[in-house]
Amino acid sequence: MSENQYVAQVMEDLKKTGPGQREFYQAAHEVLNSLVPLLKAEEKYKKHKIIERITIPERTLMFRTVWVDDRGEIQTNVGYRVEFNSAIGPYKGGLRFHPSVNLGIIKFLGFEQIFKNSLTGLNIGGGKGGSNFDPKGKSDNEIMRFCQSFMNELYKHIGETKDVPAGDIGVGGRELGFMFGQYKKLTGSFEGVLTGKGLNWGGSLARTEATGYGSVYFAQEMHSKQNSSIEGKICAVSGAGNVAIYTIEKLYELGAKPVTCSDSKGFIYDKNGIDLKTLKILKEVKRVSLAEYIKTHKDALYTPVAKYPKGKNGVWGVPCDVAFPSATQNELNLEDAKTLYNNGCRCICEGANMPSTLEAIEFILSKKDILYGPAKAANAGGVATSQLEMSQNASMQNWSFDKVDGKLKQIMQSIFENAYDTSEEFGVAGNLVLGANIAGFRKVADAMIDQGAV
Repeated sequence: MSENQYVAQVMEDLKKTGPGQREFYQAAHEVLNSLVPLLKAEEKYKKHKIIERITIPERTLMFRTVWVDDRGEIQTNVGYRVEFNSAIGPYKGGLRFHPSVNLGIIKFLGFEQIFKNSLTGLNIGGGKGGSNFDPKGKSDNEIMRFCQSFMNELYKHIGETKDVPAGDIGVGGRELGFMFGQYKKLTGSFEGVLTGKGLNWGGSLARTEATGYGSVYFAQEMHSKQNSSIEGKICAVSGAGNVAIYTIEKLYELGAKPVTCSDSKGFIYDKNGIDLKTLKILKEVKRVSLAEYIKTHKDALYTPVAKYPKGKNGVWGVPCDVAFPSATQNELNLEDAKTLYNNGCRCICEGANMPSTLEAIEFILSKKDILYGPAKAANAGGVATSQLEMSQNASMQNWSFDKVDGKLKQIMQSIFENAYDTSEEFGVAGNLVLGANIAGFRKVADAMIDQGAV
């Protein structure tokens, strides 16, 4: 059986044992097909059945979360935690609260997290969790009651050397605070079991900024390899959460001009550059729609989602030099990729998890004059800084913002160099999809072989 047939067989088996998990199949397809050159070069991975083992979680938790809303009515949601792989360290990965959450999405996120965490060079394994609970439109008390109910089950399975969740879409400082408080009450222990904590109870400076900053650092590394710079570039950014906001902030610091941002209701195009102060007020303080932006910025354009239904371009129709997909999975499709390229975009750097479809990635990689930073490498800054928070908690220290940011920059440089060097090793210099997948996989796979058939 050839390596391609071997990978195809593993994919077929995955679909039989986990039907309907489309996003997970997509993530597995991208990784496993990138590994074919490695499987040809090193027989040990087939001998030890590593890809059969690494694509099945070590543990999958699914539980009922019951809470009472402000009207006194009982509400029920589904909670998940997929502990995917602990070969190189405790499970590490965020919690996502969003109506779209299902087992397939959590498995795709957890699977990606294995290799992303490996690339950081830090001792953290891969996991992910969340719920189909929607924080939007809920009062603080409703969110608190949900978070406490969620933690009533989750606390049994996590710990600072076992599984350390963090935030993700729908889970920020407020939600993490409620969950940490409940964990502490249930266990009687104050420990670094969650990351992204408040600064006055164990959090780390620069954690909020880390994923966005890291994405920009990675884009800068790609440009530097081409003897170029991100300075002066027009940038399109999607999203309006932590990743997008702090991507925009770091772009300004490095002399670029971000001109877009988006949320579930629509997107802003501001030719003068997105006003960061206004964006932070709308999304971090008021928690309102981006439609409010044009009330104070008359030159900006706001386009509601109804004007760009599925299959249309939205943010990606705006001419730019660099694109930062920073919202959610599969937000950039083949048509979007073609539009970006035809409009002159020559760098795509992913801040969200798996934001590009397989067809879009295939098109991008077919163009030799466009730089592409895949998510598992480019958005690893968040989890890297989470591990730095764990280190501070373990040593009972608090590092300065500049120290954490400096370590983050070094980690992103190292991830780029590792992915690029691996792409060169396998004869496809600059293909960071293949380079990141092989580099991330190889470290975990070798650890699995060392630890035996477990």
